[in-house]
Amino acid sequence: MIGIVIAVVAAVVVIFGLMFIVKSVRIVQQGFVGVVTKFGEFKDIKNPGLTFIIPFIEVMKIVDVRETPRTGDRQQVITRDNVAVIVNATIFSQVVDVRLALFTNQDYLVSVDNLARTSVRAVFGSITLDDAFSQREQISTMLQTQMEEATDKWGVRINRVEVLEITPPDQILQAMALQKQADQEKRARILESEGQQQSAVNVADGQRQAAIKEAEGAQQSDILRAQGRRQALILEAEGRAQAIASVYAAIKEQAPDPTLVAILQLDTLAKFAESDNTKLIIPAESAALLGAAQAIKSVMADVPSVS
Repeated sequence: MIGIVIAVVAAVVVIFGLMFIVKSVRIVQQGFVGVVTKFGEFKDIKNPGLTFIIPFIEVMKIVDVRETPRTGDRQQVITRDNVAVIVNATIFSQVVDVRLALFTNQDYLVSVDNLARTSVRAVFGSITLDDAFSQREQISTMLQTQMEEATDKWGVRINRVEVLEITPPDQILQAMALQKQADQEKRARILESEGQQQSAVNVADGQRQAAIKEAEGAQQSDILRAQGRRQALILEAEGRAQAIASVYAAIKEQAPDPTLVAILQLDTLAKFAESDNTKLIIPAESAALLGAAQAIKSVMADVPSVS
């Protein structure tokens, strides 16, 4: 009988020992930390890995210290210009002080969600609808700043806030669509007028360039013709000078006497007389030569011909 009791006690001790070992061994995953309390009082923080606690005396609670995105519910807010819009935002929060997160707030996750709702209403109530659509980055910064004032006391950090949805009423959407269409039509007309203006400028510029080129061509042509006439006159004058020089050299070489000169003048006057002119003007000095020529002619007539 005593042996049975001893066996039962031994079995109980073994079982209790196994339970003690199982209860004392804890594994903390990466991205989490373990908060150990002893008789309900904070004792220690366990980092990721294998750790041990005293069963039935110490209790360890696992806390997620990773960045956690939490998408809030779609809620209706009123903007500063009294337009009701549906807004939804995602809050990226992270526990940076697990002791504050567990012991200064009953449930920091619920508190962050509620704070996000009130912050969204406050921020959108301070801006107009146009600002809500055009200043999303500024709105996210304002939400983050306003929430951090409260979450810092809870050991929670707000890393960023993303506004996912801003939906105005249907009538506002229709009005915005009409405004957008009007803006597009206005822009199209502006672009068309600018295109026509540019086209006219291009045509005028082309005509101006063509006129300039034509004037330059005409000027160059006149210059070339003038140079051609000048060169022709120079060549003609040079030809006449050479001809006169040749005639003068030939005459000088023959050493003409007054009688030969008189005969040449008479020959020239004869060519003048053969022209169609009705009047012939003879210089005074040439008239004297006519008499000399007549005398020479009579002398030449008296000379007997040699047969």
